[in-house]
Amino acid sequence: MDEKSIKEQVKILTKNSVSFVSEPELEKKLSLGRPLRIKLGVDPSRPDLHLGHAVVLKKLKKFQNFGHKVVLIIGDFTARIGDPTGKSKTRPMLTKLEAEENAQTYIKQATKILSGDQTEIRFNSEWLDKMNFEDVIRLASKYTVARILERNDFSQRYKNNETISIAEFLYPLAQAMDSVEIKSDVEIGGDDQFFNLLVGRKIQEEYGLSPQCVLTFPLIEGTDGNLKMSKSYDNYIAFEDTNIDMFGKLMSIPDKLIVKYMELLTDCYPEEIKEVVEQLKNKKVNPRDIKLKLACDITSEFHGKEKAEEAYNNFINVFQKKNIPEEMPEIKIHENNLDIITIMNKYLNIKSRSEARRLISQNAVKYNNNIVTDPFMEIEVKKGDFFRIGKKKFYKVIV
Repeated sequence: MDEKSIKEQVKILTKNSVSFVSEPELEKKLSLGRPLRIKLGVDPSRPDLHLGHAVVLKKLKKFQNFGHKVVLIIGDFTARIGDPTGKSKTRPMLTKLEAEENAQTYIKQATKILSGDQTEIRFNSEWLDKMNFEDVIRLASKYTVARILERNDFSQRYKNNETISIAEFLYPLAQAMDSVEIKSDVEIGGDDQFFNLLVGRKIQEEYGLSPQCVLTFPLIEGTDGNLKMSKSYDNYIAFEDTNIDMFGKLMSIPDKLIVKYMELLTDCYPEEIKEVVEQLKNKKVNPRDIKLKLACDITSEFHGKEKAEEAYNNFINVFQKKNIPEEMPEIKIHENNLDIITIMNKYLNIKSRSEARRLISQNAVKYNNNIVTDPFMEIEVKKGDFFRIGKKKFYKVIV
């Protein structure tokens, strides 16, 4: 491969990266003329993927487009330790069967973006289960406590005299052994994983291997616009969401996220993004119209163009024209004269009575298009009645 082609490839592969170690090393690896092994470590404790994961998966797809091999490391062993990065609670230990079941779900969803033929799946229990205590001590001797404490969350906890277990120190080393075993050329991840990926470089060198290049990418905020996308924060847009739900959630993101989502979740050209930036400065332009195209583009990638068009038409019909959708989830209510709080808690998937009261106080509950303001209101439901929670959830009574 000539120098110009290599530089062009590097430019595409590193676009939007936060951290990159390093351009000369990646150019050298690409000049070898063989497919590179691109590593991504994934945690099987939560198999449901969301658009936050898509940022990295889409970049892996770019590597595959250039003929490189993606190696997904399913952390069925490291999930038992738990990465403490920014967390205060230890993750529950998974059984091997649970890890395998979650991994299959992960792989099924990941291949909505990745090419299955160019993806290798490995479980890190393959090599980590075989290590004895002597092996662990020898591995631990290859990295210093001073270097471990350079990681932000460790250094802060140490300064605050907060507890740090030795097991937590071992997590980056265990993850580094994954890079040794599969001989990764490049490891990519979210920017919160930068330190762990650098440890992989060091440990590879200790085992006589060429150190992997490291690429990290931004964490995207969820639908609330403030916190990173996560199931824990209930602000996520899942791969497995229906086309209607995915489109609706994308339309609910704050306007300030439009450009970031375009950059990280679509294949829009820089010129298109630059044009959108200028449009958003114009008070005559409605950001909703730009968001409609964004929602179509992303929904198309996961559900196809036809389903994206269906979701678009549904959104226009329900939200802009204020119409009621033709199809709604159906609920069977066998009791008469129930209060609205009980109906919401028992039949409308509202997890608690306090949450139901909060929604009512925010005028977010409608019964047959009438806003419910009284949390003690009793309702004698009839067939054909419907409830609406917020902007997106409709329920039709069939009894």
